[in-house]
Amino acid sequence: QVQLVESGGGFVQVGENVRLSCVVSGSTFSTVHFAWYRQAPGKQREWVASITPSSVPTYAGSVEGRFTISRDNGKKEVYLQMNSLKPEDTAVYYCRRLGTFSAWGQGTQVTVSS
Repeated sequence: QVQLVESGGGFVQVGENVRLSCVVSGSTFSTVHFAWYRQAPGKQREWVASITPSSVPTYAGSVEGRFTISRDNGKKEVYLQMNSLKPEDTAVYYCRRLGTFSAWGQGTQVTVSS
């Protein structure tokens, strides 16, 4: 059974940085694409960033230049480094295993206060 567990969220001030982690178990890791999504209150879940098995990233325009997605194949972990946070980054952030056996984590809350 595939499990993804996010951590690292919290309450931060505008301009601060946060690093989210996603630990993956029960799944092939090194050959799989992963992604981060987020869902703000009252809004639909949106894609934030993806990473290929060879660690090539892609980003949504709203986070390009501020967020960095990375992975550690040995640890089976995916990361999202979020810098220069803004109030509009407030959301629950989800890790997702892409592909045939897609799976989601339970999410971690990030709140950015001004």
